[in-house]
Amino acid sequence: MSDVAARMGQEQRDRLARMTPEERLREALALGQAAIATYAAVHGLDPQEARRRLERASQAGRRFSRVMLDIIG
Repeated sequence: MSDVAARMGQEQRDRLARMTPEERLREALALGQAAIATYAAVHGLDPQEARRRLERASQAGRRFSRVMLDIIG
């Protein structure tokens, strides 16, 4: 790993360490929404359909769940 990458990684870890649990949760949720928006834009989908496809993909190969069927409808 380059010195620049190592320094950036350490800065990121330090920043996260200074955050409260609520701030980390908000950041995680914002990153998730950004990922959905990016996936939707790349694949020409609306955000709801992108979210459904990503949820289905995350469940691929897992055991059947009636709850997930209700969620992804």
